[in-house]
Amino acid sequence: MIREEPNAGLKAHVPLTRIRSGQENANVSGTMRATLENVRVLYFATNCTEPYVQIITVQDSKRRQSVCSSEGSEVGESDDDLLPVLCDHSHLLDDQHLERIAVHMPARTKGYKWQLAYSTVVHGTSLKTLYRNMSGLDKPVMLVVKDMQNKVFGAFSTEPFRVSGSCYGTGETFLYSFSPDFKVYRWTGENSYFVRGHLDSLQIGGGGGGFGLWLDADLHRGASHSCPTFHNPPLSTQQDFLVQDLEVWTLRN
Repeated sequence: MIREEPNAGLKAHVPLTRIRSGQENANVSGTMRATLENVRVLYFATNCTEPYVQIITVQDSKRRQSVCSSEGSEVGESDDDLLPVLCDHSHLLDDQHLERIAVHMPARTKGYKWQLAYSTVVHGTSLKTLYRNMSGLDKPVMLVVKDMQNKVFGAFSTEPFRVSGSCYGTGETFLYSFSPDFKVYRWTGENSYFVRGHLDSLQIGGGGGGFGLWLDADLHRGASHSCPTFHNPPLSTQQDFLVQDLEVWTLRN
């Protein structure tokens, strides 16, 4: 039996079947992609054939590598090695933003280059254009929103945004906010309403009558409510907000 380590990165330990490739989920009709490279078995429950697992983030990986390096007298990685490399200029993210976000990213994305796929400054304000710029991509994406109150928040999605008839994504999906302090809101395991795209809106997180993050067709109005998917508070200072700027970055290895 493997014992759970204290201060584990994911508070909600979830069955392996919820992230196994092709496994149908009871709550949504879509399938979830495998992310087994970021999974560590914690224990097997009594009378349960599936292990409970923990999703490994860069922060967890760095901590464990640091311990191993100390024990083996090897040199550990510097913080600069963990910072994402932006291939384009960002109007919303600075080094402090990137440093805080980087340690919460899935370990498999470490070293990925961030390429700007969509920006309201460059491409105008249109959800259709956002979807069009995402077409053909199969890499994770980072959504960054800045509202009229200068609050920065957003979401990490394991799949590019697209129009879909059902929810898509995996348990690595999370919401985050820099308002006022940086916080990450991870999957609770209560449902799998990760991401769903409509022609007239983009929805991230749901259940209980509200979306964790919602954006309209013009990327002008948005809303953020507490939702069972992430147990997040409203990401903006108000549940309904106006978008000042928005960026979507695709992560490529």
